[in-house]
Amino acid sequence: MKIYVCVKHVPDTAATIKLNGETAFDDSEIKFVSNPYDEFGIEEAVSLVEKQGEGEVIIVTVGKAAAASTIRGAMAMGAHRAILIKTRGQFLDSTLTARALKAAVEQDGDPNIIFTGKGSVDTESFQTQYRLARAMAIPVVNEVSKLTVEDGKAVAEREIGSGEKQVIRLNLPCIIGATKGLNEPRYPKFPDIMKAKKKEIKEIELSELDIDEETGKTRLIKLESVPERSGAKMLEGALEAQVDELVRILKEDEKVL
Repeated sequence: MKIYVCVKHVPDTAATIKLNGETAFDDSEIKFVSNPYDEFGIEEAVSLVEKQGEGEVIIVTVGKAAAASTIRGAMAMGAHRAILIKTRGQFLDSTLTARALKAAVEQDGDPNIIFTGKGSVDTESFQTQYRLARAMAIPVVNEVSKLTVEDGKAVAEREIGSGEKQVIRLNLPCIIGATKGLNEPRYPKFPDIMKAKKKEIKEIELSELDIDEETGKTRLIKLESVPERSGAKMLEGALEAQVDELVRILKEDEKVL
């Protein structure tokens, strides 16, 4: 079984982001990590291969050269090798990302399963897995919290709200968007980290792939920092007066009504 896992190199959610111009941020001192949801995909892929006793797990990442550090962490979890599609920009349209992933995977081999996270914690577009599935003409299920793979088929379970669950059966190959609850990602041990340093990372320039880099559907116009919220304001006086003042604040100051 050949399993690919799409892993994104993202800023740590605890990092303080400082803007650099209108369409970029200063990433020189920010800690980057694997997208947390992608780690559930890595764990599930490695576990499937371990259970079957054969197969290969390949990490595929679209990002800057620094993403190699995130890839090493994924390989320390048990992935066998990786492909890094190198870009220079901080943001890449999901359509272009999907086409780059498709081209790299198809150049490398025939996938049985492609794992992604349910979404990335930086841009939170939640579109790449769907665009990739459409480009490859294969089925996709997102937010999967339970998975069984047997006899060329996958049975995926996902929560749909109010405690209800949906069970979907898919033929392979397919794309699975992993979420919390699917498994508990392993913590790499020191020997695994050392072994990961020797595993292969094949680097490909985005320009080397046979895709039109101008086909992206989204253009980043401007980034803005989240404004600091003002301190708490205590309302005083009669209850009716407090209600009137609260409504005024919501309408005129906060502009939520």
